[in-house]
Amino acid sequence: MPKKPSPAGFKKFPLPPQQAKTFPLPAIIFFLGSIFLFRLAFGLATEIWFIDQQQIYLLGLKFFTTGQWPYFGPDVAANIQLPGALQGLVVGLPLFLLPIPEAPYIFLAILSFSSLSLLAWYISKRLPQFPPWIIWTWVLTAPWVMNWSTNIDNDSYALTGGILFFIGFIETIPALRRNLVPSTLANLMMGFGLLWTAQFHMSYVILFPFLIFSAFQQIKTAGPPFLKSLFFFTLGALASGIFIIPTLLKHGLSQGLGGSGNAIAFNPENFGSFFTILARFLCLASCEVPRFIGANSSERWAYLDENLKVAPFVVTAAILGFLQILTLFLSAFRLRHPQKDWAAVKLLTFLTFLLIYISFLFAIKTPAAHTYYITLPIVMIYAFYVFSPWTSNKKFLTAVKILLICNIVFHLGLAIHNLPVKSLYKDRGTFVKAIGEKNYHLLGERRPNTLY
Repeated sequence: MPKKPSPAGFKKFPLPPQQAKTFPLPAIIFFLGSIFLFRLAFGLATEIWFIDQQQIYLLGLKFFTTGQWPYFGPDVAANIQLPGALQGLVVGLPLFLLPIPEAPYIFLAILSFSSLSLLAWYISKRLPQFPPWIIWTWVLTAPWVMNWSTNIDNDSYALTGGILFFIGFIETIPALRRNLVPSTLANLMMGFGLLWTAQFHMSYVILFPFLIFSAFQQIKTAGPPFLKSLFFFTLGALASGIFIIPTLLKHGLSQGLGGSGNAIAFNPENFGSFFTILARFLCLASCEVPRFIGANSSERWAYLDENLKVAPFVVTAAILGFLQILTLFLSAFRLRHPQKDWAAVKLLTFLTFLLIYISFLFAIKTPAAHTYYITLPIVMIYAFYVFSPWTSNKKFLTAVKILLICNIVFHLGLAIHNLPVKSLYKDRGTFVKAIGEKNYHLLGERRPNTLY
């Protein structure tokens, strides 16, 4: 009899020994609980006194102390403030439930952990031969994940919308979907993710080409049932977009958009940023260490000199991270792959990068990596596809273990280093006083000319 084809396109793909292991529920709970607490502790040690983070905290603190509805969210540039109440609510509402400075961090930790767990689950289902403990550990603790999804900054909240949107998008594209999410739920996730992200970061505009392509594919393949998909997309959009409606009702369409149209302008200076954007895009899924220990070489060497005990782990993580980025780049030229949808995943990743690059030709800002942070799910999925053929290689698994250990130690050392100089514990008393006296001015002032 002829051999049956292996499922999901895994041709001649040996199952690694780790896959045969099953972990008891208490072990899984302990594993995930430990990562959650580690992420929360790290978040509490992150920067809060820099003006961007302080302004985001002030949005929620103003809502808590004054009771004024936060009609507008982050002020992303001069005279540009995003419409919608979500940013003020996600920071301010936790203070009503638990009036301590740490409350917004706890809520963010729950929110980001939940959405990142969804991403880890989704990748694990797409690549069942990949040891799940590696996927979950990396998705929850990679440097760009740790340093942004735990920090009180608008990008941190936008990631949740990006994860929901892109999982929904992928599951509506015939060449990519694995039927892990029902079509109705996929469209609901896209709608919710779109208008969720729109209230946190201007990068939401790059989601529209994906949305248009998804609609085209669904109309092409589904026909009349597309109306059902449209209904669920609208339902999802209303669930998060409802927080924009009060802003538009009170301020009208012109003022209610918060001047966001001013963020679009032809910027030829970004034309030469092709490889810079590409490298930073791939860094989102890699162990990029230098970015988080200093703004330049002198600051990074100073950090290593001040933290000699963790320096070997930091350097090792940085070297392995560079090799990750190089591998992700070179793998783009790989034609054969055990996964039948490798070409589609690779094309999606490249087109996402290309879209980011083109968008910066019409953006007023320079291409900093955090400005396209919402695309992290795409490059993270691509990264696991790149490394999936090596999961049965003992040397590869050893290198992965070294990377994960060095990455954890790196973040532990970074948290200890930042705690007394950058975190809220540098002057927690000011936060406590502002909350207790319900006077957000004690912590700081909103930027001039802000709408809220």
